[in-house]
Amino acid sequence: MQKHLSFSLLIIFAGLLAVNACDEPALMRFAFTEPHMGTTFRIVLYAKDEAAAKKAAAAAFARIAELNHIMSDYQDDSELMKVCKAARSHPVEISVDLFKVLEKAQEVSRQSDGAFDVSIGPVVRLWRKARRTHEMPDAAAIKKALELVDYRKIRLDPKGRTVQLLLIGMMLDLGGIAKGYAADAALEVLRQHGITRALVAAGGDIAVGEPPPDAPGWKIGVAPLEDSKEPSEFVSLKNAAVSTSGDLHQFVEIAGKRYSHIMDPKTGLGLMGRRSVTIIAPDCTTTDAWATAICVVGPKRGLKMIESQKGMAGLLIFETEKGIQTTMSKNYVNYRWKQ
Repeated sequence: MQKHLSFSLLIIFAGLLAVNACDEPALMRFAFTEPHMGTTFRIVLYAKDEAAAKKAAAAAFARIAELNHIMSDYQDDSELMKVCKAARSHPVEISVDLFKVLEKAQEVSRQSDGAFDVSIGPVVRLWRKARRTHEMPDAAAIKKALELVDYRKIRLDPKGRTVQLLLIGMMLDLGGIAKGYAADAALEVLRQHGITRALVAAGGDIAVGEPPPDAPGWKIGVAPLEDSKEPSEFVSLKNAAVSTSGDLHQFVEIAGKRYSHIMDPKTGLGLMGRRSVTIIAPDCTTTDAWATAICVVGPKRGLKMIESQKGMAGLLIFETEKGIQTTMSKNYVNYRWKQ
């Protein structure tokens, strides 16, 4: 669909240098990386010593690995894949984590009029093959797959914490929301270990806690449309999250046309035309899903959706016939890095 678990980094770091502040002389900066969910997770944190840092980071990475085993559609034995098979005939009780993610996904689906839809799984599988073969998916196959795409046919029951898929053959894909949820969860684990000044990056999805001791916020560079260019736009964040979705690294060219990895749930086609959407919100689960949704709906409708969400800001960059069009929400200026 949408951002899949293998999608690469769309937001890059800048200016994360450690300088111990006088009020917290014992804090030191540490950075850790591990591969998870088809991308590289990066944790930057401030701790009193290396032992505390390593212990907290290890626990955070363990939590990420746990969530991958719950939400992966690459692992046949993941909870998600088991649920997709079992929930076609009756409601199935699911874990707290999976229910939270599906509940949030359904919320964004309703508010974006289906631009975000985790039932896009059958279409995603067609485009995975297209990316390998550089051949356009068969039109009839896309049409058949689209018959199984409808978030309204996912039935959630909060009381029993169950899910049921009302269309036989439905397949869920959490590529547009799972990494954001994992970043939030990892940040929470760090807090439980007494680490409050931390950043967790999962590809293009970043969750941050309190800022570094020497700065008002975490300075994060927003990736430009062209991979060869350095970022010229930076945001400053604390206790918030940011996600960028677009086709900077993940796309396929077929017959001279460029198709994004982000798919429109209504057409079953990869989006065409360069675009980059950066969303800022209190949590990364939200930014992850909404960045994808806004990519699908475009700048005009997307801006209205962003403005309608409390605590959300956005920067939208779209390539048009008239050139590059940049649009930002009213409150985006509050997050721009101030020199």
